[in-house]
Amino acid sequence: MRAMILAAGLGTRLRPLTNDRPKALVTIAGRTLLELTLLRLRSFGVREVIVNTHHHAEMMDDYLKAHDNFGMRIAISREEELLDTGGGLKKAAWFFLQEGAGSQEPFILHNVDVISTIDLARMLHMHREQDALTTLAVQERETSRYLLFDENSELCGRKAGRAGEPEIARGARETHAFAFSGIHVISPRMLGMITEEGAFSIISTYLKLASQGERIFGFRTDEYYWRDLGRPESVLQAEADARKGLFPSS
Repeated sequence: MRAMILAAGLGTRLRPLTNDRPKALVTIAGRTLLELTLLRLRSFGVREVIVNTHHHAEMMDDYLKAHDNFGMRIAISREEELLDTGGGLKKAAWFFLQEGAGSQEPFILHNVDVISTIDLARMLHMHREQDALTTLAVQERETSRYLLFDENSELCGRKAGRAGEPEIARGARETHAFAFSGIHVISPRMLGMITEEGAFSIISTYLKLASQGERIFGFRTDEYYWRDLGRPESVLQAEADARKGLFPSS
């Protein structure tokens, strides 16, 4: 099974922790965010991973070599200019389209700066059962940007904040607003549907595809531990959570 870890960002919100390292090498309970993400993916059967890099890219290369790629096959997609989620995935598409055991199987796209106990096996099972193009981990929590889903949990739009004006990609009798959790399951056929160029958000691509009738589902993850690690105070809280055993850190 294959996966991509999104790790190319500048980590601006994490300063000063990212002044001398990429955000992927910030540590929680003695382990880097990259290691925690890799080990979690490996526990669900992922053996082949591509990681995009940009900020302090050489440090990422050296880190992976020093740890023998954590026993996995790891490729690097280096971005000279930041490409956002959509552009980064498009640049790395070759990794999922190459021949091999995983070329027809869904793959996982995972932000390096989120940590969770989300059951990826359940998420994959739902993805296959629904014959989805993409499945997105979502939660009912406060956020600055919401994704909108219909009564069948299919993506139909987005909006900024609770009071924002909805951007509707396709009609629905009623919509439910959820926060995206930074984890996707994607069918490889979706990669051939990406027509955008340069730097762009993959969410915009999902909305375009939803408007064309493609099946993009939300997978509710309210029951699981989840934390965004975009700020220093979030890292400190995750350290405390690790000490309480709220998520596996070893």
